[in-house]
Amino acid sequence: MRRPSRTALFASPFAPPFAPPFAAPRAALLRAALAVLMAFATFAALAPFAGRAAAGTVAMRSFHATALGRDWPYAVYLPTGYHTDAARYPVLYLLHGNNGDAMDWVTQGDLQNAADTLIARHEIPPVVIVMPQGGTDWYVDRKEKMETAFFADLIPEIESHFAVENERGGRAIGGVSMGGFGALRYTLEHPEMFCGTLLLSPAVYAGEPPLSSSARRVGVFGEHQFDPHVWHTLNYPALWSGYFGRPWRIPIFIASGDDDLVIQAESSLLYTRLREAGNPAALRIVDGGHVWPVWRQLLPAALKYALACVH
Repeated sequence: MRRPSRTALFASPFAPPFAPPFAAPRAALLRAALAVLMAFATFAALAPFAGRAAAGTVAMRSFHATALGRDWPYAVYLPTGYHTDAARYPVLYLLHGNNGDAMDWVTQGDLQNAADTLIARHEIPPVVIVMPQGGTDWYVDRKEKMETAFFADLIPEIESHFAVENERGGRAIGGVSMGGFGALRYTLEHPEMFCGTLLLSPAVYAGEPPLSSSARRVGVFGEHQFDPHVWHTLNYPALWSGYFGRPWRIPIFIASGDDDLVIQAESSLLYTRLREAGNPAALRIVDGGHVWPVWRQLLPAALKYALACVH
């Protein structure tokens, strides 16, 4: 008869054939401790991502603008969770600089990340941001009817295709460099349309633009060469008395780099004149020149200020 294997009856010679009564509880404790360690490791791995804002979306669109007689492209930022059947969102229009691109706000200004972060922190409301393509038109009715197109075509396009506010209290505007010229002009000329404005290194000059300014070379302010009369007719001082003769006072955020000598001086002058006239305004002068790194640094504060008015 074959004898049973001893291996089946006894474990290793270095361990007793039966576990002592405290072995099972100790094993359970070890498993529990391991589970806690694994949970902690998972939390530590995910912690760096916990504070990141959910991403909004950016898309390029185009529509036919009657005033321009052509299709007009624009970029649009939609906040995370955007729904057309939700409450209407405030809308911010941002105008780019001379010979720039609508997407400059996103690719160079880090607009998407700035807006996502401020919304996640509840420092600005969820907002739709529209960035039209402006070319070198300086946002006036000269080479093309760009100003007419903005109010008669673009705003109705946005308000009919997106769930945005269609009243002054839900609409703001801003611009950089040439776009600052346009945003200030639109603010002073149509204060009934906007409740807040941001101007980053705005190409605004109380007198004539300096010889280095692109305003002298783009064929907007004059037929064949720069015409001071055309410039002064379209420049912001020509709109001053009309603006202050109306009841609205638009808070205006103005900022520039300190190496952008002419524009930082003109920005300071504009700020002083606004404050002396009783118009709310903020001024920021930071280190740097007429470049996107400066505007990228200033953008979060500018967004917070310009959108503080929306409801």
